[in-house]
Amino acid sequence: MSDPNPERPIEPTELAHTPPSAPATSAKLVAETFGTLLLVFGGVGTAVFASNHFVDTPAAVYTAVALAFGLTVVAGAYAFGPISGGHFNPAVTLGLAAAGRFPWREAGGYIIAQVIGGVIATTLLVLIGTFGPANWITTAQDAGFASNGWDNLSPAGFGMPAAMIAEVVLTGLFVLIILGVTHPTRGNPSLAGLAIGLSLALIHFISIPVDNTSVNPARSIASAIYGGGEALLQLWVFILFPIAGAMLAGVAYRSLLDTTRS
Repeated sequence: MSDPNPERPIEPTELAHTPPSAPATSAKLVAETFGTLLLVFGGVGTAVFASNHFVDTPAAVYTAVALAFGLTVVAGAYAFGPISGGHFNPAVTLGLAAAGRFPWREAGGYIIAQVIGGVIATTLLVLIGTFGPANWITTAQDAGFASNGWDNLSPAGFGMPAAMIAEVVLTGLFVLIILGVTHPTRGNPSLAGLAIGLSLALIHFISIPVDNTSVNPARSIASAIYGGGEALLQLWVFILFPIAGAMLAGVAYRSLLDTTRS
């Protein structure tokens, strides 16, 4: 006997909780390259162009540079963060790995992509400068091309120990903020990019007078290659100490803050 009210066949549909496919490794690396390029192009570009043009308003340049670094991170986080996580900084990558929030096996590729993105950015700035006013490139390079440094390369004459302390402390705090706002259960992903960008702007407000603010080895390398011999000689501090601060923060967050009630 047939069913007098047969049910209509229902086409199978994908379950709503099926996770989306992950971005390819190549896409992640390209995103990190573009994100770091944006960060360095925006931040260092503001520094070298504004400082060479608005020489009579150093306070305005100081404010503009701090905000430029912060705003570029906000833009990059929302544009490229969904693909790669939006590190744009070797110290951040290693800090996240130390916290157990990023696989160590992927750290090398990310760092290479970040350094490449930064170098492309400063090379583009130099290319633009070659078509600028007479002696613009020479003036920018004589001023260090926004490189990080101490003593005579420090905007306010701070020494090497001050730069070391500032880079460890500020990079560590930056990584702690990133780990907090991006926490998978306690963070707020929709506001993470804004919080991270504003934090980076605050860090620049604090430490531009000390050493021109690194907290990012890729940014420091990108500036130093056009900043002259002295900038290159001092570069090691702005590679080692941001990384040290970031990794200490990663270990501290994992052991002290990322715990749950047993």
